[in-house]
Amino acid sequence: MPTAFTKGDLFETDGIQAYGFGGGIDGTMNVGVAIAMKKRWPELAAAYAERCKDGKLALGDVFMWTNGEVTVFALGILTPDGKPKLSALNTAARKMLQLASEAKIKRIGLPRIGTGPQSLDWTRVRKMLGELTVGSTVRIDVFEQFARAAKPEAADEPPAAATE
Repeated sequence: MPTAFTKGDLFETDGIQAYGFGGGIDGTMNVGVAIAMKKRWPELAAAYAERCKDGKLALGDVFMWTNGEVTVFALGILTPDGKPKLSALNTAARKMLQLASEAKIKRIGLPRIGTGPQSLDWTRVRKMLGELTVGSTVRIDVFEQFARAAKPEAADEPPAAATE
């Protein structure tokens, strides 16, 4: 399936079955979308920190966490000094697709992975992600731009009055 590049709210998009983020091999989740995931699923943060303890997660590895209907892939792409590595992202993303296929996950949502404070070149990352899913049964939706999901208006509330 092809990789889809889109804008929207990663957590409020229908059809996304799993999420992924680029993480440090030190087990912290203090940058980018990882912060939102840590707040949303504190159990994920604890399990990820435990997995990374004592160097058990190497660059290019993937930590897969599942709790009920939620699956998150933590891709080990950040060196201890916080710099992402494109080679680690490529290796980890391929492992993520394999794990997702084995788990019968068809669609994974990712942010602009690897483009945090000490970022990789987005053009190169985008190209790599676009080529990654060729021939795969798993689709990756990459959210290049955040756009808050529209909240549906309650049926019993009148529309807001226009003001001048």
